[in-house]
Amino acid sequence: MTNNVDHQLKVSHSKDESSRQNFVQGMRSYILNDLSGYMRTVWDKKTEPNFIKSKGCSPIDGPEIHRTIKNETIFKFYSSMRCNAQEMVWRSVIPGIEREREDLAQRAKILSQSGLTAKGTVSSYADFKVPQYTSELDVHLMPGNYHEEHIDYDVTQGAIYDNGLSVFSFGLLGDRMEDITNSVSTFFKARYPDIQPTKILDLGCTLGHSTLPWKARYPDSEVHGIDVGGPCVRYAHARAQSYGVESHFHQMDAELTEFADNSFDIVYSCMFLHEVPLKHIKGIFKEAYRILKPGGIMLHYELPPNSRTSNYDGFYLDWDSYYNKEPFYKAFRDADVKSECDAAGFKDRSFFEHVAPSINLYGKDALLDAARNDESNKNSNVGRFGDGVMWYFFGAQK
Repeated sequence: MTNNVDHQLKVSHSKDESSRQNFVQGMRSYILNDLSGYMRTVWDKKTEPNFIKSKGCSPIDGPEIHRTIKNETIFKFYSSMRCNAQEMVWRSVIPGIEREREDLAQRAKILSQSGLTAKGTVSSYADFKVPQYTSELDVHLMPGNYHEEHIDYDVTQGAIYDNGLSVFSFGLLGDRMEDITNSVSTFFKARYPDIQPTKILDLGCTLGHSTLPWKARYPDSEVHGIDVGGPCVRYAHARAQSYGVESHFHQMDAELTEFADNSFDIVYSCMFLHEVPLKHIKGIFKEAYRILKPGGIMLHYELPPNSRTSNYDGFYLDWDSYYNKEPFYKAFRDADVKSECDAAGFKDRSFFEHVAPSINLYGKDALLDAARNDESNKNSNVGRFGDGVMWYFFGAQK
């Protein structure tokens, strides 16, 4: 069953809509587990041996695998099914959200302005300029992307992302879709117990599912989230209010924030950088360096770089760059993130990278054991939505 939204912005989907969501969820699970597994079998037993017979060697990288396998029927079928399933994710949740659009906006406004359940703030601007690399795309094939607005105090795009992510992740992200940040923040706190942040910033926070777990790890900290989507930050704050978590959300560009120098102890992002062109990632790193306190930590949980994966896994993960409206995905995964951290000014030799086992799948004890021993770095399921998922993250110190 789909993990339906459980806070006060919950949408009342009809029985037909809920059934459709459950079907799409099951279909995505089949595509990403069974069908992708069959595609790998075809590659191992047919396509690669034929390539080796013809060329005298294996493909040198993911792009060569892509060029070779895309002529196979299984790849065409897999890609067609996956693209259609992705579009069906959004189509399965949009009708109920559009039906309640005005009511959702009113509920969000009441929650954000009440101050009854939690303190916190939210700011968004009608004249905010959304970066072109976001405004010209429907990332993840999501209609309207993160920023489209229809009415006053609109939260439609936040609601679409929240409800859609529940279908998209087929339970792997937990009840509140917070597994990635729960896993990484728990791992980080166990791995670096001497770091006690008092002010934390989430870049590209969308609906706040990557923001609130840091408040749970460090209850005395002041937690902020920024996003270029006005509907997202309004939704995120109302969601946080509904859960009773004090947090602050701002409509800002991560490359051009309005925070003072030396403001934060931790600046991080969750599955954000791969949606940004590399030249702007460089700017984001420099901005993070500016607003971090001396000794502060920048960290990003992301897809593992191609240098950390096999050629086949590189091909598999880069699929989204070609077919899922994420055109900057592969360039990010090809980048040398350590060099980019160094270029932004971070301390020489302060770079770190880890892999956190999913706390939702493996449990807290296994996660803490991995944090203490850090023996989880070699795993073929890193970043993949499937059995045994792991979460990769990297960072550096100012």
